[in-house]
This record gives sequence, C-alpha cells and structure tokens, in this order.
Amino acid sequence: MTLLFNRNFAFMFFGRIITNIGDSLYAVAAMWLVYDLGGSTFYTGLAGFLTIVPRIIQLLGGPFIDRLPVRKLLLTTQLLQAGLLLTIPIASYFGYLTVGLVLVITPLLATLNTFVYPAQMAALPSIVKKEELTKANSYFTVAYQGIDIACNAVAGVLIVVLGAVSIYLLDSLMFLIGAILFSFLRMPRVTTQANQKKKDVKEHMRTYGKELSEGVAVLFNKTMSRLLIGVIGINLVGGATFVVLPAFADLKGGAEIYGLLLMAQAAGSLTGALLTPYLKLERFGLGRIYGLAFLCSGLLWASALFSPITWMMVLIYGLAWLPGGITNILIITCLQKGIPKAYLGRVMSAVYSISGIALPVGSLVGGALGVYIGSTAIIFFSGLSVTLIGLFWLLDRNTQALPKIEDIHEHSFVKKQESVA
Repeated sequence: MTLLFNRNFAFMFFGRIITNIGDSLYAVAAMWLVYDLGGSTFYTGLAGFLTIVPRIIQLLGGPFIDRLPVRKLLLTTQLLQAGLLLTIPIASYFGYLTVGLVLVITPLLATLNTFVYPAQMAALPSIVKKEELTKANSYFTVAYQGIDIACNAVAGVLIVVLGAVSIYLLDSLMFLIGAILFSFLRMPRVTTQANQKKKDVKEHMRTYGKELSEGVAVLFNKTMSRLLIGVIGINLVGGATFVVLPAFADLKGGAEIYGLLLMAQAAGSLTGALLTPYLKLERFGLGRIYGLAFLCSGLLWASALFSPITWMMVLIYGLAWLPGGITNILIITCLQKGIPKAYLGRVMSAVYSISGIALPVGSLVGGALGVYIGSTAIIFFSGLSVTLIGLFWLLDRNTQALPKIEDIHEHSFVKKQESVA
C-alpha cells in the first residue's frame, strides 16, 4: 500500500474511484433507460454505438493529451459531465424526457470521458517509480473496473427502487466530488520538444499529423498487428453482447439480473487484474498468454448460456472476463515499458481507439440482429467467435513470436526517440 503515500497517485486513484462510481451507475442506468423508453434492442444497439463511436475522437486527441496539463484536463471533463447528467432529471421533472434526449446526451458524455483514461495512464510513469508500474496499473484497474462490482450489484436494485432517472442525479454528484479531488493534483512538468519553443499554426498541424501517424504505426508494426486484429474482432462481438444484455436479462428476470451480469463481468476483469502481479507471467511470451487466455474466455462465454441455474450462469459469465483482466494489465505495462514517456499519450489514445473501433459496429449489428434472432443467440455466437480468435493466436507464428514481457525495454516498439520527436 506504499503507493497510496504518493500524494499525486493517491488523489488520482481516489478521484478515479469516485468518478467510476458515477460511470458504473450511469452505464447500467443509461442502457436500461433506453431499453425501457424504446422497448427494443435496436435502441440499445444505437445507444451502444453512440457511446463507443467517440473513440475515434480519442485517436485524434492523442497528441493533445501529451501537451495538455493533466490536472486541468481532468477538472474540465468532470465538471462538464456533471452538468450534462443533470439534464436528464431536469427533463424528466418537466415532462420532456424521451429516448431521443438520452441518445443525444450519451455520446457527449462518452466524448468527454475519452480524454480521461488515456491521460491518467500516460501520467502514471511520471508519478510512480518504474518498478512500481505493474502494481500501479493493477491499483488503477481497481479504480477503473473494480468499482463496477459493487455498483453493478446495486444498480439493478436502485433502478427498481428509485428509478433510472434518479441515478443520473447521483452520478452528477459523483463527478463533482471527483473534480474536487483532482483539483489537489500537483503534476510534475514534462519537458518535450513541443513545449520548448513556440510554433506557428502550420508547424503545429504538421507536427500533430506526424505524431498521430507515429502513434498508429507503433500498433500496426509487424510485431503487434496480428494481436491488434484479433482484439478488434473480440471487441466487435463484445459490443454486440453488451447491447443485448438488457433484453437477455429481461428474459431471465429483469433489471436485477442485468445488474448481476454486469457485476460478474466487472468482478472477473478485476480479479484478473489483481492476480496479474502475482502470476509472474512476465517470463512467458505475450502471444501465448493472449491465445490461451481468450480460448478459455470464449468457451466460458458461450457455455454460460446453457446453465439451468441463474447464479451459475452469472458465475460462469463472470469467469469468462477474468482472462481479459489479466491481458489488459500486461499489454498496458508492455507499452509503458517500451515507449518513451513523452509520447505515451498518443500511443495510449491509439490503443483504446483502434482496438475499440469495432465496438460501435458490433453494437449496431448486435442490436439489429437481436430483434430477429434474439439476444441469447447473439451472446452464444459472440462467445464462439472469441474461442476461434484465441485458437488462431495459438496457431499463428507471428503472434507466438511476440517477446516475453520481461525482455521489453524502452524503445522496444520505437527504435530511436529521435524518430518520434
């Protein structure tokens, strides 16, 4: 727990916990409210699409994240999200709440959130020691995903007791508290070529385009491309599964089941993240870890549907997400070790945007197909697809040739710092 005595890490960590309470409750309330107001998986698919499509903005925002002060960025985004969330209970009070309004607010909130997580992850190497990065990432995943366990467990009950609209009011308060905590951050100044001298507008645009292309190039090199393509496929079916969960839960019992399924998903991811530092996986090849992890994940994902008992179905579905929690920590650690600190913002943004670029497509397709073939079939074929991707990684030579995590060092993915300066 020595990391919590680091002032900047502590404020960023607890600030993320508070805002994640808002994020987690909102994620459940928004999808259920859209399903309740629209009455179809088509609307939940559209909501999922509008939530995820701002990841394209995240890709374009990478170079800006490298330049903007982290404290100012976090404060601005949290306060704007608090204000936007208030519009839903206000509209409900005056009788103007519609599914259209919820669908408009959803992408605005998602856009603001796209800047937050990459900025925090890019800032971690500047506020913790190099040997503490894996542990710091695990702690941070507790704040990013772990709160989902408790919030998803109670969100379904809160929807039944208080209503989804009331959760929006609570979320607004959470973001306001988060902004207060982030205001205490005192981040060290990072000197880069970009802030050593003033540039005219044209030079800024040239530099921006160059930095953006270099961040993308890191991910599409021969070493990483097969892994990235597989992750895109997993996110495609993940988006389809997410948007049909409200309809599937409605078949199984209602909002409480929806909350339990999301809780199990978060619990699985968190457990994997917390176990990662103790599994000593650094001595294994990254490709082998990914192949085995998602082969197991896909099998559990698909088989959960065949359980005749509800609690067993929830448990198996949660276990399906445990391997993903492990691989998330490992890949972030690899990038933080293998890329110069001053350029992590653009690469992290590229990671989250490109790897998730299939999510909006999966959301639209899953929501539309769910109307015709049902939510259960969508979830089953999604799990089967993940199984096949894991099997492909195990058989593919390029993926199996990925280095061991312990062998990765700064410039492993960027040969010379001058090439990205």
